Amino acid sequence: MTNSKLLNTSFTRYLSLVLLMLLYMNSFVDRQIIAVLGESIRQDLGLSFTDLGWLYGPSFSWVYAIMGLIMGRLADKMSRVRIILTGAIMWSMATLASGWASSLGFLIAMRMALGLSQAALSPAVYSLLADLFPQERRATVFSAYASAIFVGVGLSFLVGGSVAQAYDWRFSLQVVGASGFLLVILSFFSLAEPRQIQSISNGDDGPKLDDASSMRGEESVWQQIRGLLAKPALRYHLLGFGLLAMSGYTILAFIGSIFTQSFNRPDLVPHYGWFLMATALTVILAGWITDHWAKRFGPRNRLAWGWVSGLLSLPFLWVGLHTENPTVAFWIIGLGNIIASSYNGVAAATIQFFARDDQRGLVGAIYLFVVSVVGFGAGPPLAGWLSDHIFHGNFAVASAVWNVYLFCGFGSAIAFYQARKYYQNDIV
Repeated sequence: MTNSKLLNTSFTRYLSLVLLMLLYMNSFVDRQIIAVLGESIRQDLGLSFTDLGWLYGPSFSWVYAIMGLIMGRLADKMSRVRIILTGAIMWSMATLASGWASSLGFLIAMRMALGLSQAALSPAVYSLLADLFPQERRATVFSAYASAIFVGVGLSFLVGGSVAQAYDWRFSLQVVGASGFLLVILSFFSLAEPRQIQSISNGDDGPKLDDASSMRGEESVWQQIRGLLAKPALRYHLLGFGLLAMSGYTILAFIGSIFTQSFNRPDLVPHYGWFLMATALTVILAGWITDHWAKRFGPRNRLAWGWVSGLLSLPFLWVGLHTENPTVAFWIIGLGNIIASSYNGVAAATIQFFARDDQRGLVGAIYLFVVSVVGFGAGPPLAGWLSDHIFHGNFAVASAVWNVYLFCGFGSAIAFYQARKYYQNDIV
């Protein structure tokens, strides 16, 4: 391929970013739809809240976390576009098949397949975006990508919830799963591999490694992981943002049950998607602010937004989860969730500063591993267990979610304080 056959590089970069955002959006619709339909599934299949927490969380997250490490390493060695598109085909098939589930076991199997296939996406994307865009714009670009999380989750509430109310939860899963194949076709013809662009722009046949890179390539995955985790700032980064993910995924898992059990207002559940759409904007804003903070006040201030997400959201969530007025709860929980979830792009961008160029996919996979195990894997089942065994009455789920939020908010603030101490020494 020659330069004349290559589209304008800037256009190709932004087209790739848009397509990756659409794929991420689709993945979160498929991932989150179980929580949106959770109360209907629970009643139809006779499940407990604990069952629902395990279905939403560990059945997906443990496979996703483990496979993410493998996919992260592959993303540093293979075509990231091929990895991404193969995963997208598989997760669409898993969601579609879930629409014919008649037991908890089958749904768990499909959630595990979903976790395996979606593990192919973000490690490859993090590596890809870090190659495409300059460091000083990294938080903004990663936040734009992360904003797709909340557009996807919002659509799962707005579209999936509405379809489920009009038909049933099985038909909703089938519609969501089938829609993914259209996006795969579009991406197949349009998504660009940055390594290819860079090689062509430089007049090379392909990427070349210097002697130091070749020596580093001989390191095993576990040696590289141990080297990265030897950095205290990175460990505290993972702890802080892992705790924020734990609280965020917990409320997403049970927001349908809160409005149904506590307020007897299941009609509010689909409309909650609008708050998640708004969160997409605050995620982008948080990335833009973080880039400016780092430039003006120093690099370690890239972690400061973690305090905003973890602490500023707590007063809103306390009011929203304790009021008996469903309208007040709807608005205040929604506003609190917008603040609490705004960290996502900042977290993914900041961790890239701890890694070498040949470790971008791997360090992204480590971040996703922790977020999945602590966020998806621990939060929802813990809140489900608290709802079944510790708290009682109509507000049992709301009380359980609040206690998870309280622990995570203050725990993450302490972690970010510690991370700032070591940040300057640990970044590459």
